[in-house]
Amino acid sequence: MNTVEQLRFLNEEQVREIHRFFGSPVYVYDQATLIQRAKELLAFPNAYGLTARYAMKALPTTAILQIFAGLGLHIDASSGYEVERALKTGFPPQHIQLTAQQLPDNLEALIQKGVLFNACSLHQCDVFGKIFPGRDISVRINPGLGSGGSNRTNVGGPSSSFGIWHEHLDELKALAQLHQLRITQLHTHIGSGSDPEIWVHCAKLALNIAAKLPEVTTLSLGGGYKVGRMKHEPSADLQEIGQKILSEFERFASDHNRKLHLEVEPGTYLVANAGSLLCKVIDIVDTGTNGYRFIKLDAGMTEILRPGFYGAQHPIISISAESQPTQALLDYVVVGHCCESGDILTPEPGNPENLKPRLLRETAIGDSIVIEGSGAYCASMASKNYNSFPECAEVLLTNSEKFTLIRKRQTFDQMLQNEVWL
Repeated sequence: MNTVEQLRFLNEEQVREIHRFFGSPVYVYDQATLIQRAKELLAFPNAYGLTARYAMKALPTTAILQIFAGLGLHIDASSGYEVERALKTGFPPQHIQLTAQQLPDNLEALIQKGVLFNACSLHQCDVFGKIFPGRDISVRINPGLGSGGSNRTNVGGPSSSFGIWHEHLDELKALAQLHQLRITQLHTHIGSGSDPEIWVHCAKLALNIAAKLPEVTTLSLGGGYKVGRMKHEPSADLQEIGQKILSEFERFASDHNRKLHLEVEPGTYLVANAGSLLCKVIDIVDTGTNGYRFIKLDAGMTEILRPGFYGAQHPIISISAESQPTQALLDYVVVGHCCESGDILTPEPGNPENLKPRLLRETAIGDSIVIEGSGAYCASMASKNYNSFPECAEVLLTNSEKFTLIRKRQTFDQMLQNEVWL
């Protein structure tokens, strides 16, 4: 489906104004959208209590964390460094849970501060038990099924290394007994899907595992609620999913006399469509009659890696430098500024190897390009400093309709400051 996309929360004059004041490229985040998504998450249907966490790896900028802290969200951290970042922002330690592939060197100190720990493997459970025997522990289980927009966003099932495989429960119980641990929280995460029936099925799998762990009082179903960035893409309906899951929790309580507290921890849902990446057109080239017409940007994989990595689709809007733009439409392939064949902003959906031209307003050098849906896994996951391009600035559109700088543009000297000269 090749239709012209529209701006989400900015208008064309604001785009020009932002470039005048903050340069290019620059991320812009909308506070009103962030607050609205947080309120939707906090209203997630639940039977016996809810803890809503923000998966901060999606966008860990301090100002964003401060907004969510003020709204009452807790934190899901994917590394010890993210924990430190959340603590520095002002989150109480007991509001931060560490769920990581790599254990931090200061794990003991973090837990002594009050940070919560979620063991993601038998080895991690063993390490925790040796340091803190007799404690309560949370464990992440891979229930055997996943859901995602691509294989790379599917974090459940046999192709995923995340969590303890559900068939290893006996080994987990043996470790818990060895270290006198009480498994009081169960965590699962299936990926990034929107189908309520798959969510319900995975919730049932998780509840069946919880039934085999009699001391579990909290069940976390992770995050990964699909957000449609493009017009034609589906989005997860939290109310629909939550209502279906609620009845499963009630059934579990009736069958097992245990009222489980629910936790959820999305990242994308909260920030994806609250962010835009504003760029400038630096060149336009073509490869002949049977080839392509290319727009080259002053941004690319150094700011947004998802299209080249996943074949992910983002709305792309061309904004004329003039106040009265042409209405002509043309097909373009949009590419980044890196000397890298994979720096493509318009890949074929789900296939980063192929190109898929976009229908855009006729564009000239010096015009602006806005890449929407850039709030999640863009600034945080980009190939920063590749080709020695500095990290770009970030700006917040506040509730008072003011644009506030929340991350300064990296200088060249800052990019080199940790290098040692011979």
